[in-house]
Amino acid sequence: MTTPPATPTARKRRRKTRTSNVNHRPPIIASGLKANELDLTPGKEHLVCPDCSTWVPITGMLGTPKLVPHHTGQSGTAGAHRCTGGTNRRVTLDVEVDAWRTKLIEAAPTTASRRATKVLRKPKTTQPPAASQMTPVSISAEQVRQAFQRHRQRCLACRGEATARDGEPLPCRDGERLAVTFLRLLRQEPKRQAIREVFARERQRFDRHYALAAPANRKSQWAAVLSKVQDADTRRAQLPAGDAPTEARNVPLDTLHPMRGNAN
Repeated sequence: MTTPPATPTARKRRRKTRTSNVNHRPPIIASGLKANELDLTPGKEHLVCPDCSTWVPITGMLGTPKLVPHHTGQSGTAGAHRCTGGTNRRVTLDVEVDAWRTKLIEAAPTTASRRATKVLRKPKTTQPPAASQMTPVSISAEQVRQAFQRHRQRCLACRGEATARDGEPLPCRDGERLAVTFLRLLRQEPKRQAIREVFARERQRFDRHYALAAPANRKSQWAAVLSKVQDADTRRAQLPAGDAPTEARNVPLDTLHPMRGNAN
């Protein structure tokens, strides 16, 4: 009976593997790696293997630096195999520890700026009505006068305190516009008041006419349907032709169901 081969798993490797074997591939240049792919902390030198993207310790720091034998994955994971391209590959450490730390610190803010920020949902605003659906509101002279007073309290030009370089007072277009609007509405106020009174009198007259005409209109409406109502009452009073109806409890069951009486 043939025993199936076991699935290879990554073994736990020693931190510093001492071996004289050297990979024939060109060495890895430390300056060509990114700052976050290299760790030059004294006694904890690591880098990311370019072949299997695994963090691998560097051995031989006092002689020939190279990567230790390693698997493509963490220890205990199934399906891992030995990284032949990166095992015992030489490393050229052409970067100083202080320069590497400075580069790593400078890259930290850049990495943080690329991180996704929290999404802030925009509040839902109500749909504004169309121009044809908007009801215009009339402005009275008193409202414009109050707005003009509030404007004068805040505006230096209206109070005469704002001057140009030659000492001339600066004009205020907004204050002038409010003053002209107030004078125009003040002149139109008697005419507008007369129009409002005419509309009020017409409304009262229409209400009185409707109140007086309502009983007559209701009487004519009843007269229009009176013939149909009388016809319905007459047909409802007529008796249908034939025998008078009898109660079902006084009628024998044999007469109601002839087939039931002949069943025997």
